Amino acid sequence: MRRHTPLRRRPVRNAAIVGTAVLAAALTACSGGSGGSGDGKGGAADLAGAGKKAEISVNLTGQQAKAGEPVKVTLAAGKLQQVTVTDGKGGKLAGKTGADGRTWTSDRVAAPGTTYAVEAKDDKGSTAKAGFTTAAADKVNKLSLSPGKDTTVGVAQPLSIVFDHPVKNKAAVEKQLKVTTSDNTMGSWGWMEDYSGKSRVDWRPKEYWKSGTKVTLEADLNGVDSGSGWFVKDYKTGFTVGKNQVVKVDLDNHRLKLYRDGAVVKDIPVSGGTPGGDKRSWRGKAVLMAKEGTINMNSETVGLGDAYNKMVDYSMRLTWSGMYAHAAPWNAEYFGNTNHSSGCIGMSDANAKELYGTVQVGDPFEIVGDDTKGPQAVNNGYGEWNLSWEQWQKKSALTGGSTTAG
Repeated sequence: MRRHTPLRRRPVRNAAIVGTAVLAAALTACSGGSGGSGDGKGGAADLAGAGKKAEISVNLTGQQAKAGEPVKVTLAAGKLQQVTVTDGKGGKLAGKTGADGRTWTSDRVAAPGTTYAVEAKDDKGSTAKAGFTTAAADKVNKLSLSPGKDTTVGVAQPLSIVFDHPVKNKAAVEKQLKVTTSDNTMGSWGWMEDYSGKSRVDWRPKEYWKSGTKVTLEADLNGVDSGSGWFVKDYKTGFTVGKNQVVKVDLDNHRLKLYRDGAVVKDIPVSGGTPGGDKRSWRGKAVLMAKEGTINMNSETVGLGDAYNKMVDYSMRLTWSGMYAHAAPWNAEYFGNTNHSSGCIGMSDANAKELYGTVQVGDPFEIVGDDTKGPQAVNNGYGEWNLSWEQWQKKSALTGGSTTAG
């Protein structure tokens, strides 16, 4: 290692040996001590104690350092006082000094395609600097979050993340997903293949949310390898749980009831899916995914041939496979007495308009009926409420995946 002899009245330069990340740093004692020249230009007092030099090593070096690993800084002798690792945009990696006082490890990993500057100070006042750049990501993975930021949703709405590319390192990703709630809600992540075929993970409470709960998700994924692409940024979203509303649909009695805080506020005659074939409705717990208004419904898109192709008002989506609650004035003679739809829950224009204006995205639709298809699949919309809590917990990639999100 090459060493520099400090010269009077000239700045002392730090030297890093690239490739080994071993750095020799001159001691820079605080100025103003007794016996100093007082001229502020680096007199004898400024270099008191400059006879010793500190050495640090950094585990990541050069211009193509490996991303996805914590940054580890080690001091050859003495004790570390402070370590700062800063990226090219001014962001800092937090970390902790080990029990020996000589090693420091970042809490987060180094992200791909990023230049980092390392500055270490020891207990003798020495400052040492080093730097490295991580290799760029050969493939980037991105994601989409639901519900949207700063939205208000119903009591059954899960947090849902869909990834652009398959997630093979599920446990590594799940570790970086932090849910915080205002009332210590118990919940768990669960992995699945989305209806679109993409990787998806949802966070579902053990029971329906409490009205008024505030929820925040911090996805600290920058630098995490999904197994088929790197994440190169962090994500954050948050929402508030709105009114405590549950929609209960009894297809045997052909009634839809909207409950708010446990009391019935609407009771609507409906007609569900035609019994005995592919036009039957799904039963179980569905979640209102979206209020889509007036849309075109074409039976050929859901595998029912050319049975219908029409514009439908007040459309409330319940599954990806095409089950809605909506206005169906053409079926008026069957409301309240017969299931005669192609699988959706139909009602009059007036009742659909009123319900559409009242329900929230995230409200649960609890559907019962003898002649139905059975519960929707977990990935067909938000079907996780059809699993028991124990079944849902098993879909986490982490042992003991349930958490109390305080």
